[in-house]
Amino acid sequence: GKLLQTKSGTCSFLIPIRELSLLVNRDAQDFVEKFEGALGRGKGRKLYAYKIMMAKKWLKFKRDFENFKTAMVPWEMKIKEIESHFGSSVASYFIFLRWMYGMNLVLLGLVLGLIVVPEILMGVPYGSISRKTIPTEEKANAMDYSVLSEFGGLLKYSPLFYGYYNNQRTIGFLQFRLPLAYFLAGVGVFGYSLIVLLKAQDNVNESTSDNDNEFIFGCQMFTSWDYLIGNPETADNKYASITTLFKESIVDEQENTKAENVHLRRFLIVVSNVLITVCLGGSGYLIYFVMKRSQEFKKLGNPSWYQNNEIEIVMSLLSMFCPPLFETIAVMEDYHPRLALKWQLGRIFALFLGNLYTFLLALIDDVNSKLAEEEVIRNKTQWMMYNLTLENNGSTQISLNPADVPRGPCWETTVGIEFVKLTISDTQVTYITILLGDFGRAVIVRFLNNCWCWDLESGFPSYAEFDISGNVLGLIFNQGMIWMGSFYAPGLILVNILRLLSSMYLQCWAVMSSNVPHERVFKASKSNNFYMGLLLLVLFMSLLPVAYTIMSISPSFDCGPFSGKKRMFEVIQETIEKDFPPFVNNVFVYASNPGLIIAALIPSFFSSNYFFFFFLSSSLNVTKNLKNKCFPVLLVLLTP
Repeated sequence: GKLLQTKSGTCSFLIPIRELSLLVNRDAQDFVEKFEGALGRGKGRKLYAYKIMMAKKWLKFKRDFENFKTAMVPWEMKIKEIESHFGSSVASYFIFLRWMYGMNLVLLGLVLGLIVVPEILMGVPYGSISRKTIPTEEKANAMDYSVLSEFGGLLKYSPLFYGYYNNQRTIGFLQFRLPLAYFLAGVGVFGYSLIVLLKAQDNVNESTSDNDNEFIFGCQMFTSWDYLIGNPETADNKYASITTLFKESIVDEQENTKAENVHLRRFLIVVSNVLITVCLGGSGYLIYFVMKRSQEFKKLGNPSWYQNNEIEIVMSLLSMFCPPLFETIAVMEDYHPRLALKWQLGRIFALFLGNLYTFLLALIDDVNSKLAEEEVIRNKTQWMMYNLTLENNGSTQISLNPADVPRGPCWETTVGIEFVKLTISDTQVTYITILLGDFGRAVIVRFLNNCWCWDLESGFPSYAEFDISGNVLGLIFNQGMIWMGSFYAPGLILVNILRLLSSMYLQCWAVMSSNVPHERVFKASKSNNFYMGLLLLVLFMSLLPVAYTIMSISPSFDCGPFSGKKRMFEVIQETIEKDFPPFVNNVFVYASNPGLIIAALIPSFFSSNYFFFFFLSSSLNVTKNLKNKCFPVLLVLLTP
């Protein structure tokens, strides 16, 4: 048979494999007999074997439980599959989407528990008061699809919007304070979102290692494969993941050793930024112009479908076509893919933020015009109620159908409807882009490639790459609209949850069936950190318009929980005066002194600037030397 040749000094000898195995077995038996006394005989030995068996079963249980926990994480396996084929940068978008879905579930529970459910269960029934009744002139068309698609008719006078809720200080046998709960829920949406964002920011910073780039190729070569994999599908995904990981590392290495013409590159960067600035200014002017023209159409009466939805259509088209235009212009800059992504995110951020604030400025002008109309309607309603009281000889029991009471414009519900329409329009454009732009393009390339004059897969149009920057910014600004609009439309959060849920399934399917990996794949690195920072900035920018309406604009006189008050925040002062001891009211009056507020805001402003610079430097991967030089100077300048 086969022989094993060994050497001992200068002598060599041959031992058959069978005899060698017998020698090894005999040595093992001698070892067991030697230490058998320590292990014990009889019952002790059986007990030891039982302990070994239970330990193995416990380890197996823990491993199965960890697999069960992984399987219970929503969309975890689907995201892992996407990461293995498209890289961590694409997977980071779906992780971000899943995180936002979880945050919105909590916000929905907050709004439902404090506003919607108490009003439905304990408030006055539908049809008993004017704000919960469809006006007589609108009843004929209240259930038409054309009206419901514009969120008018039955939907306008439903719990979806601000105007449905009554201004009674307490409702139900529990004496539930609905106006106070509405105000606190609106503040709580921003408060909870801020806490979650700061916590997520800390988690991302803690999980980031400074030694990710040390011996990267050696570590990937010798430690990437998982030898416990037994499923063929899992093995294929792991193989694709390792291949993608090497591509990412090669791109990073090429960028570090690339030679370039500095002066030409600086010139091209300046040209590209000038072109993008022109695009940003033009989009803002176009939105303002269309918004003002839309208001003129509504004043003339009987606007068409396009005139009713022109502003939403224009904003959606700008969101669709401007990001690809920015990406085309950015080719001149020749940045590293990770840095190019962040610049693209910043430019789309400026586009969306400018468009959103232009839309809000035009919307505030519309609100001011509605407030002027409201005064006339208020006087008409008061005159009618006064005459009816005289006809009833001063009796307060007046028989008047709530559907016939003159209504004010209820500007809060109008604002809420605009945000809901904008969210729905953005969702429709996103889905149409996926179905026609990605899936339709993939079908054409796949089935017409064999009968076309050139190679459609490697040439034009080829398969589409997943647009990371556009999709991330779409999520961020959609969430900004939810934060702003949920105060005027509590049902907007539910609409957003349905949008996120459908987006996860549709985009996961589209990216695996219709997209190809990026030509230059790159690591996500601190992309999640950058996403959270942008979302945090959008949160503060979304808070400003809501705070302005709460502090400066009078609520509608005949709809909403704050009707009858000069300002919305007076519900807090009313609660303190009626439900708390007098000294608490004195403390509240002193705390609202403008001098104290300014003194508290100044250090907060400086500290927030310092925090923002720290976030920006960490997100853009500023070197440690630059941080060490800049931070002491900023600390002296920004800290009082």
